Amino acid sequence: MLDHHRIVVLGAGIGGLGMAARLKMAGHNDFIILEKADRVGGTWRDNVYPGAACDVQSHLYWYSFDEQPDWTRLYPGQPEIHRNIERMVARHELRPHIRFNAEVVDAAWDEGAAHWVIRTAAGRTMTADIFIAAQGQLNRPTYRGIKGIDSFHGPWFHSARWNHDVQLGGKRVASVGNGCSAVQFIPELVKDVAHLTVFQRSANYIVPRLDRQYTDEERAMYLRDIEKRAASRTSFYDEHETWIGAMRQGTEKAAEFTAVARAHLEAQIGNPELRAKLWPDYPIGCKRIIISDDYYPALTRLNVALITDPIEQVEAKGIRTRDGTLHELDAIVYATGFETLSFLGTLSIEGRGGLLLSEVWQDGPEAYLGMAVAGFPNLFLLYGPNTNLGHNSIIAMLECQFDYVLQGVAALEGRRALELKAEVMRAYNEQVQQSLKGSSWDGSCNSWYKNKNGKITNNWTGTVEDYKARTARLELGEYQVA
Repeated sequence: MLDHHRIVVLGAGIGGLGMAARLKMAGHNDFIILEKADRVGGTWRDNVYPGAACDVQSHLYWYSFDEQPDWTRLYPGQPEIHRNIERMVARHELRPHIRFNAEVVDAAWDEGAAHWVIRTAAGRTMTADIFIAAQGQLNRPTYRGIKGIDSFHGPWFHSARWNHDVQLGGKRVASVGNGCSAVQFIPELVKDVAHLTVFQRSANYIVPRLDRQYTDEERAMYLRDIEKRAASRTSFYDEHETWIGAMRQGTEKAAEFTAVARAHLEAQIGNPELRAKLWPDYPIGCKRIIISDDYYPALTRLNVALITDPIEQVEAKGIRTRDGTLHELDAIVYATGFETLSFLGTLSIEGRGGLLLSEVWQDGPEAYLGMAVAGFPNLFLLYGPNTNLGHNSIIAMLECQFDYVLQGVAALEGRRALELKAEVMRAYNEQVQQSLKGSSWDGSCNSWYKNKNGKITNNWTGTVEDYKARTARLELGEYQVA
């Protein structure tokens, strides 16, 4: 007999584990989590580069329904976040529900049996009444079509697959890319390398981070006084919600953020030529706004060079830029981001009548509220299309999704299938795309938020409060129920 469960959750990252915790809290115990790796944590397991940290304040980067961690600083680092994830697994007794080294390769809806048939890379097959996909958006490294990567004779790796066996101290190292991850690891690398060459495709808006450690007194207070801890979280949340204005072109908030970023650049970079290279030529928010106190100072060190000429190709001895210059190197770190536009990677999801999700999404991923797709009964996505944020914590969006999915699970008690109506999905996504026009993400830049046709597939159009209102109630009239 096939291994059958009421619910299968894909992914033991922070999203899948949060969903699992909520399932248990609601009294659902017949579920398993399929995780491709041998440990929990998702992006906080994978990204172990020097300086890896969250860009949301610690009090805001945790679930409100869970015991709050004893955070040591304002912006938590990767080791601390990962430890707290493991503690959450222990608190909610999730370990028995997790199947490690179980990479899902395909899932297909069996209409006759009204369940999902799920197969792993190891050849194991199981079935589930409900399939919750929580594989995340930022876990499949990409090299953005750079030519000749394999021709380099020295060590090279992606920032999300950091090779700690490679000693970079005293060597000539390149960072290909200058996004969120690079801005964190570059200030650490420059302390030890002989020379660091930073290859920049486009500049980023950077605003002050103002990070600091919490004092022992503060930590004790937040652990002792629940109300003060909640007030701190609410304060951060409310402030972030006001930042949504920076995600619209031509607003006062966008102008305010632009001015802050400019002042930060001018305060930390005195060289006019370097300053010009570091100032973006697109509206703020079009790419992710980066927070950092030490990236600009790192670029002013004598052992650092910022290269803005496009990369032509990678060669045996280094990287050649389009102007013909060969930049000789001993090691290369690729901070080139992730494959974010398919949402599926190599996973195949087949719905009713053999309908493939990859075909439905051939013009760009879309889902109702980022969670449900017409033609795919009893399937829920977490952190799906158009649920990413540019202004607040994704944790708050995930909590909305958990509540909605739990309503779906409850609605399926005594029913076989819950399938979104096609007209509901179509009308919703037309509305989302229309409301995204004029947003910063619709601006004159290339970003991981949108596809080559300019369709914004990743970001939510409003505030978290807007999303909370839209997801507060699962309306059965929007679904076909069997």
